[in-house]
Amino acid sequence: MLGGLGNLAGLMKSAKEMQDNLKKLQDEMAKRRFEGVAGGDAVRATVDGKGTLVDIRIDPKALSDVELLEDLIKAAIGAATTKSQDQMKQEMNSLAGGLDLGQLSKMLGGD
Repeated sequence: MLGGLGNLAGLMKSAKEMQDNLKKLQDEMAKRRFEGVAGGDAVRATVDGKGTLVDIRIDPKALSDVELLEDLIKAAIGAATTKSQDQMKQEMNSLAGGLDLGQLSKMLGGD
């Protein structure tokens, strides 16, 4: 009977360590920057590891067509955000030892 409690204690310790490592990863990712480019370098967007827009650069030549510029801005931000998300997924999978946390989250009723 005590063997089961020992396993539970070990599992709880492992879960705490994983939680601590996840917090460190989130803090580290928040400091990283990911860039997306659109329109052959007409628009450059930079997001942090949380996907928050931190910078945008627009080539003045791109100002002549507002609708196109709007599309380029969305595309650049989307590309940067995708890079950020992909990096976070890769880091999370590494942290989890290859366990697919997305699938685990779905099984547990997450998004």
